[in-house]
Amino acid sequence: MKVAQKKYFGTDGIRNRVGSGMISPDQILKLGWATGKVMKARGESRVMIGKDTRISGYMFESALEAGFIAAGIDVMLLGPMPTPAVAYLTQTFHADAGIVISASHNPHHDNGIKFFSALGEKISDEIELEVEAAFEMDMEVVPSEQLGRAKRIDDAAGRYIEFCKSTFHSKTKLDDFKIVLDCSNGATYHIAPYVFEELGAEVITIGTEPDGININQGCGATHVEALQDEVVKQQADLGIAYDGDGDRVMMVDSTGKLIDGDLILYILATQSELRVNGVVGTVMSNLGVENALRSKGIEFERSAVGDRYVMQKLTEKKWNFGAEPSGHVLCLNKISTGDGIVASLQIMSALIKSGKSIAQLTDEVEFYPQILKNQLVDDADRVMQSAALESAIIEAEQRLNGRGRVLVRASGTEPLIRVMVEGADASLVETLAQELINVVKSEIS
Repeated sequence: MKVAQKKYFGTDGIRNRVGSGMISPDQILKLGWATGKVMKARGESRVMIGKDTRISGYMFESALEAGFIAAGIDVMLLGPMPTPAVAYLTQTFHADAGIVISASHNPHHDNGIKFFSALGEKISDEIELEVEAAFEMDMEVVPSEQLGRAKRIDDAAGRYIEFCKSTFHSKTKLDDFKIVLDCSNGATYHIAPYVFEELGAEVITIGTEPDGININQGCGATHVEALQDEVVKQQADLGIAYDGDGDRVMMVDSTGKLIDGDLILYILATQSELRVNGVVGTVMSNLGVENALRSKGIEFERSAVGDRYVMQKLTEKKWNFGAEPSGHVLCLNKISTGDGIVASLQIMSALIKSGKSIAQLTDEVEFYPQILKNQLVDDADRVMQSAALESAIIEAEQRLNGRGRVLVRASGTEPLIRVMVEGADASLVETLAQELINVVKSEIS
């Protein structure tokens, strides 16, 4: 069944620059009301709200709270919490929905809203369309006696810390590990260090002093250079970086070499105590990882970009592990959504079980050269429909001659056209990627 075109929702909720489009106080207030109206029609009554550390989160938390209360929905406020923590706590508190105020890996001047069901999963396209339809209606406040109520959950961080620790199954704790954690000045700053310290590791932290502005600023899963430098400087065993809302993870080995979502997925698949028939990556996943997994008899399926699409394919296949190269990692045997802390704990368990370093566990993977380039655009849809771009993509694929891939797509979270070229010939890959970006630029000039 073909899903109708959505007006406001992207690949991961709603996101924009603060003060633009839906991401303004009046619009967020009405979004809360519209979501509450849909919930009421479904017989639901309680929502849980968390946020990351960006300064605009306070403003949008208040607006969402007012909108839900106006629709007659009770609100539980968590304060700064990782996105996966909200998914988990939504289930444990038996709330009907969970909301996260976050723009994930984006800079502080952006913000967004993510939605979870009572099962801690991203809501469906159908429910998003229902919310959009309600948003177009005139806002009506329920009678005073039917207004929702709000309360803060003071022990949320402690509950989530204990949950994360419970997913680490090893008779040997982390006493012999020296780990650098980069919390991106985001929502894991008061969670991840305690998890690893309480499991016995020696922990060195960076990115744990949020000020509302410095989230994802030169740190975290999207800027791993600071982590790489610190791991080498501290002579640590490895480093772990989360993004601003904690649903992405990147790791580095003792030499500072990047272990991205592809390699994390490879370790999960090859070291799990579970029987792993297959895993899910995305159209961005490197061919080298796919080939390495298939050589071990592990099936590899690709989904569209976005962890919700990875989840859909995992559910369809009844598999446990999926990931995006950018660090969204799903361990469905542990939690219902992508969780950076939980995923990194599973890698730590694999290191202990195997007795090998993270570099040794990934040394059989031979990556294909892959170039990613981004171009800022005003109208991504128009550029993507360009005949010149379509022709350039076809030509690039022909020049790869079956020994690589080309992927050009509009970002679902930012006003960008993303170009990926992958192939056996590194020089040709670089040339083709630059030529395609030049075509994109010509279409916006």
